[in-house]
Amino acid sequence: MPTIYKLCPAALWRDAEAAGVFAGSSIDRADGYIHFSTAAQVKETASLYFRGETDLMLVAVDAGRLGPALRYEASRGGALFPHLYSALPLAAVLWSRPLTIGADGLHHFPDLPP
Repeated sequence: MPTIYKLCPAALWRDAEAAGVFAGSSIDRADGYIHFSTAAQVKETASLYFRGETDLMLVAVDAGRLGPALRYEASRGGALFPHLYSALPLAAVLWSRPLTIGADGLHHFPDLPP
């Protein structure tokens, strides 16, 4: 299974680390699932929904550890996005790191494996 990515505010991620599980952002909880992006989608997601947001974390997750609660569903433009219909167990997290932001308001990403 590929690596999938979650963008979230650093304070929310610190809360998840303290709790041992990530229950999602307010938007995730309202939609009934945790929104993720693939490596090919995450930069566009950041630009569309998090542009200019400082203190943003990029969380890499092993999709293979999420079981049947992970579903790829059509979203904007018909692209399939990963959605998790449960809380995210931190045991599935490969790494997390802060994203820096440029003067243009865009986040700088590391090279991401698919």
